[in-house]
Amino acid sequence: MPTSLWHRLRKRIHLVCFFVFLALPFLNVVRFDIPRQRFYFFGAELWISEFGIIFFALMFLMFLIVISSIFFGRVYCSYLCPQMIFSEASMAVESWWKRRIAKKFPYWSPALRRRSARAMFYVTLAPGAVFLAFVFIAYFVEPVDLARRLFSLDAHTAGGIAGATVTLLTFADFAFLRLGFCKSVCPYGYLQGIMGDGNTLLVHYRDQTHECIECKKCVRVCPMEIDIRNGPFQIECVHCGECIDACDEVLARLKQPKPGLIHYAWGEKGELLTGAAAEPWYRRIGIRDAKRVVVILITAFYAAGLGVAFSMRHPVLVQISPERGQDLYRVGSDGQVYNRFRFAVANRRGRPSAVLFSLRFLPAAHLIIAVNPVGTKPGETSQGFFEIAQPAGSTPELVTHFEILASTIPDGAVDSFPMTFLAPGQGPAHSGPGSGTP
Repeated sequence: MPTSLWHRLRKRIHLVCFFVFLALPFLNVVRFDIPRQRFYFFGAELWISEFGIIFFALMFLMFLIVISSIFFGRVYCSYLCPQMIFSEASMAVESWWKRRIAKKFPYWSPALRRRSARAMFYVTLAPGAVFLAFVFIAYFVEPVDLARRLFSLDAHTAGGIAGATVTLLTFADFAFLRLGFCKSVCPYGYLQGIMGDGNTLLVHYRDQTHECIECKKCVRVCPMEIDIRNGPFQIECVHCGECIDACDEVLARLKQPKPGLIHYAWGEKGELLTGAAAEPWYRRIGIRDAKRVVVILITAFYAAGLGVAFSMRHPVLVQISPERGQDLYRVGSDGQVYNRFRFAVANRRGRPSAVLFSLRFLPAAHLIIAVNPVGTKPGETSQGFFEIAQPAGSTPELVTHFEILASTIPDGAVDSFPMTFLAPGQGPAHSGPGSGTP
């Protein structure tokens, strides 16, 4: 296998991507919790009702993929795609078992060695498939709950059935399909043909002086089994750069004074990636026309919208509304006028919180509530009612404007809710539309 620049870089990025793939669901960086109807984005627990933030987050992520495609072509496939990473890893494990068994048991027949290597590969792949399926399902089910289902061998609930199904599909994928998925199933290669243009990064074979020696090493090392000399727009080509390294190595052995015949280039007729040092910095990173500037601006717009939406977000959402039916208020036998309100406290953070209710601009009134402050557990909503009472005739107006303050504990954030207090005004205490005891 080649060990030159692009191969080493790609494998290092694969290793980083593997750890990122593991970390994202467990650190709640990006995760859909389907049973609880939650979307986690960089640690923030977004409820399904927070459509604005979810919309900006998904659009931002989508345009990151669009930028990757327009600027760098199929580089995502070869450097970042989990299918490519784990397919190549499975092929490397199988190849290791073949070499190991051939070394330890040289006297076995070739057929027996192949069957033994294949069997050991399956034994190795089985727990790997369980692990990868667990991580994948953790993007949609809370990891602790998923682990409990796994260790109890749950196979009758939706989560257990999904885990077993994904495990079987993962095993079949990396045992048999592998990179065939990229050639026959994955739609990204076809979409790339739509989004790419004459300035998109690609792997290009250039031999104007006819120096090719027909060694065909570029064909032998290609994981997609294509010949890059047939053109840079073959749907199977993922721009991995293995053929670039192979050509450079062969020509280096021949002591050629210049690089190989295959390169990363900005379009079929554009500058080489490694030969653009004299160009402005923005052209070196792929900003080569107005279309790319527009795509960057759109992505920045969604990023800014996401930032604004997060800045306006309340981790503890408090909602208050008056509870007024046929009787707008109630006059008690104690001479107090009562207004009834409904409240809901949604704790959208990962730790317990509480909300303390108080009044402002209604000095003669007091608040009647069962428990104040109202505590809520992480991810839960507390609902209830409270009443506000003040002596009849304490204000001359029929409608008094005031505010209900909701102070979040422990962070101290205060939200104010403008409300109106309805009373019979100056007059007999029993003249209101509703009467009764407090």
